[in-house]
Amino acid sequence: MEPLLLADIEAAVRSSWDADTTTPEYRARWNPGNPARDQCGVTALVLNDLLGGELLRGEVRVDGERVDYHWWNRLGEGVEIDLTREQFAAHEHVTPGVVIERPAEIVRLRAEYELLRDRVLERLRGRKRAGTPDRAL
Repeated sequence: MEPLLLADIEAAVRSSWDADTTTPEYRARWNPGNPARDQCGVTALVLNDLLGGELLRGEVRVDGERVDYHWWNRLGEGVEIDLTREQFAAHEHVTPGVVIERPAEIVRLRAEYELLRDRVLERLRGRKRAGTPDRAL
């Protein structure tokens, strides 16, 4: 059996985003035209579940002022994966990331993280059950 490809994981994550997996305070402004918006924290945690590595957090700055944080992942050998980078407009700048230790218990965004994780895992399992010959978990 061939291993699961990063492209499979990315497709499962991207197809699992919705308003109910985004940060609650921004949920009303979530737009399917920019589905990655406000999905970075939960996405980084799900990728960390699947791939390991480190969690990175940078500041989102507008006109030099921090307006938010952005999360993504770093795997071995310094390979960074950021499935939500495209959420930002040209005036929003993300600082280089610092490693943040994964919390022992997810408190903030727990429901959103669990929902995204469950959707992604179900989509990945579905690929295996569907008998796609060149993919396996």
